[in-house]
Amino acid sequence: MRYPAGTPQNFTGQLLVAHPNMLDPNFRRSVLFISAHDAEEGAMGVIINRPLDKHVSELLTDPAPGALANVPVFLGGPVGTNQLMFAAFDWEGRDSLSLKQNVALDEASQLSEQDRSAIRAFVGYAGWNAGQLENELRQNAWVLQKPDRAALKPERLPRLWFEIMRNLGPWFKMLAAAPDDPSLN
Repeated sequence: MRYPAGTPQNFTGQLLVAHPNMLDPNFRRSVLFISAHDAEEGAMGVIINRPLDKHVSELLTDPAPGALANVPVFLGGPVGTNQLMFAAFDWEGRDSLSLKQNVALDEASQLSEQDRSAIRAFVGYAGWNAGQLENELRQNAWVLQKPDRAALKPERLPRLWFEIMRNLGPWFKMLAAAPDDPSLN
């Protein structure tokens, strides 16, 4: 996605997909949802395709409210990994997705009862200082994508990065299929 020079860039609501050449283990083969972005403040988001194969009930010392007990937990990023955070996804119209981070336990429980797929639990998040994300995009470390309802279904999330790469064309498909260690090929 390219923007004309001088256009303010706001990536809120976009998927940030790690380029196949990304080597940083925190973000290799990851897909993030950018929940907030401001050119002067920086950006914040969560990795959405790294399930921890745990549910909220396994991580809370106090019993989790009934509706939240079976919510799957994802590794949201390298920052704040000592905290469990609830977040609420909300489709606004046909193509616009927003994410409210740090949803209170009571509100998360109510939202989960209404629509179980709207609430996600994350350990950690990702953050960028002002200008850092824009720099990384100029260096082609990331590919921007619009979110898609079908692709964001919970059962598809673990394979989401590979699906996106396949849809970007043959070059990306080939890079995505390469083993982490090419000498093993």
